[in-house]
Amino acid sequence: MKPFPPIPLAPRRSSPRMSDEMAAKAKALLGLGYSQQDIATMLGVNQGRVSEINTGERFGSVPPAQLELPL
Repeated sequence: MKPFPPIPLAPRRSSPRMSDEMAAKAKALLGLGYSQQDIATMLGVNQGRVSEINTGERFGSVPPAQLELPL
């Protein structure tokens, strides 16, 4: 019996670096009650980045953005 060929690993996907503008949007969305996972999906980043903003571990000095919501 032949051994199975090795299974190739999927390439690692990296999320973009979080900018001050993205952090401000995330803070505004957190304030509106959106979940960290939903915000991460909207911004295209890892949920852990949103968690770091939520806990104040990163971007503590960045104020929340003023978002315009559609009526």
